[in-house]
Amino acid sequence: MTGAIRIGTRGSALALAQSGQIADAVRKSSGREVELVAVSTEGDHSTASLASLGGTGVFASALREFLLDGQCDMVVHSLKDLPTDDYPGLRIGAVPRRADPRDALCARDELTLDTLPEGARVGTGSPRRVAQLLEHRPDLEVVDIRGNVDTRLARVFGPDADLDAVVLAVAGLDRLGRLDAVSEFLELSEWPTAPGQGALAIEVRNDHGSDLSAVLKSLDHPSTRLSVLAERSVLAQLEAGCAAPIGAAAVTDDGMLFLTATVYSPDGTERLGSSHALVVEGSPAERALLPAELGERVASELLGLGAAELAPLGGTA
Repeated sequence: MTGAIRIGTRGSALALAQSGQIADAVRKSSGREVELVAVSTEGDHSTASLASLGGTGVFASALREFLLDGQCDMVVHSLKDLPTDDYPGLRIGAVPRRADPRDALCARDELTLDTLPEGARVGTGSPRRVAQLLEHRPDLEVVDIRGNVDTRLARVFGPDADLDAVVLAVAGLDRLGRLDAVSEFLELSEWPTAPGQGALAIEVRNDHGSDLSAVLKSLDHPSTRLSVLAERSVLAQLEAGCAAPIGAAAVTDDGMLFLTATVYSPDGTERLGSSHALVVEGSPAERALLPAELGERVASELLGLGAAELAPLGGTA
């Protein structure tokens, strides 16, 4: 292949920021020119809730068609927005090192979740975050919101603010240089986040050609890949959509892969959890099977505990 490597991306400020980071890495690895190509998705221009649009997979479909049509060589997704089902003709070519996977509360007057006044209005577009907010503070008024990071922050800090706080991903705030808006970081032990949160996925065509193989290998972070694929396996095994009220966290440590997942009732009054671990060993091919095996163990335990009765499962991821 000659010429520039074309990277497809959504056109939002956050998508362009994270795709720009990947473009810099691709440029350094390949020594070639790199071009960012912005693609408009239905999720970007619709004001409807994510649930009514069919979940966060609405952001991925236009990018994938663009890639399949040969209009770019790879696309960058926020991994938490990528459906778990295989997409014919495409595969995840690389998963770069994960950024901070936590959520953050961005509140007026540096308030925290505990110090928000009774009945405070908190915005989020995530059913998981709704359940978690109501679990911690049943008195809150949780408001469904859409829009980019700046739009959401403006509803707390802008001249026409109508919310006391919003909950956003730390990774996105960091990539946009907006960590100044954070009043409280929500720790994973009490506030597990979406499967794959903080990670990016580089998707390519199955027939991408050998010239991109070295680039993809340089971008890939093996322990991040194991962790996020284990988290995503829980979603797949539960047949849960990307917007289901499910939190998951996986890490590799001292030769072990640990996975914990939590399923919430939509109103936050109940939760179920499961944790399992596996030794990371064997050939690369054998290691590649570990995330699915671990995800199946966790999902099976959750289903045995009654997760299907607790939360809306059985949808398309």
